[in-house]
Amino acid sequence: MVRLLLLLLGTVSAGGSGASPAALRRAPRPGGGPDPAGRSVRAPGGSGGDDEEPPGTGGGPEHGRRLGPGPRRPERRRRVPRWVKVAGAAAIAGWVFRRAVAFVTLTALSTVLHVAGIGIHLPKVSFGWPWQAAGVGVTTTTDASVGPWVLQKIEGISKPALGQANFDFMFTHKVSKDIGPLPCWYASTFYAVGHAAATVDLNPGPAWWAPGTGHYQLQVLSRPQAGRPGRVAVTMVLPRPQLPQSAHDVTIDDLPSHPVSTQHSWTYPGIACGMVLRPQFPQSVLYAQAQRIAFYRAGHTPSITGPLIGTAQAQAVQTIRDSFVQPAVNALGYILTRFTITWAVTRPG
Repeated sequence: MVRLLLLLLGTVSAGGSGASPAALRRAPRPGGGPDPAGRSVRAPGGSGGDDEEPPGTGGGPEHGRRLGPGPRRPERRRRVPRWVKVAGAAAIAGWVFRRAVAFVTLTALSTVLHVAGIGIHLPKVSFGWPWQAAGVGVTTTTDASVGPWVLQKIEGISKPALGQANFDFMFTHKVSKDIGPLPCWYASTFYAVGHAAATVDLNPGPAWWAPGTGHYQLQVLSRPQAGRPGRVAVTMVLPRPQLPQSAHDVTIDDLPSHPVSTQHSWTYPGIACGMVLRPQFPQSVLYAQAQRIAFYRAGHTPSITGPLIGTAQAQAVQTIRDSFVQPAVNALGYILTRFTITWAVTRPG
């Protein structure tokens, strides 16, 4: 009886003492390490253990979850090619600065065509930055009077407009001096190229712009309202272009100028006329004579005075309209619908 009681007590104490030795061998230890039997066991997710079963060989649901496939690598996003970004940025910049790009392109093309001798009339595009027309499409309410504001801008002009013309001509320089009873003369014909300019005074002074003279008129055609810009018309009167006033206002280009022919008397120039008269042909004397001839032609030859006056007037209109009047009215919420310049018969003063 006593032995049976001791056997039952031993069985109860063994069943409550913990897991069996086989379970201890199968259970992994944290971080891997030797089990109680001395064999190395790796942590879950490791590989290479002695008692670890290969995938798909049983072990129950827990074993399948522990040895399942790992997380997938995220797919790499496709990057936009660099040339697409550069092309897009260039297109946006070209659209924003389209007026400046068009002006530079047409100017360069006009220069190339002029050098090549091709006479093609290209469209005229005025230079402008994007912010110069910022006030055109935006309604701006202001108490400032448009007329005096624009006139103030015009009175700030300090440089005249220039109209230039190039022309060529021929002239002869002759020197005569008798040597005793022998006539002695020496002459040369020269080809010369002259440059002349006509000027337009863009700001003749406060007296020129007095209200009673009628030299400046600004008419408001409509006021800015409902998101639309207003409209103005400007009429001005300027003094007529001034042609060169002295021979010093005309220059001679020395590079293309050259002698064409030489004439002299029957007396041998090397012995008599040449020794006496040839030294009277210095470059300064020839330049002064060509300058006087060019000055006279710039004021009396219609084929020269016409281009001088025409280019000066065109330059004056473009300068005042594009650089002074149009930016001023745009800043106040208006657009310039009509701009006219007429030329006074009399000069100021």
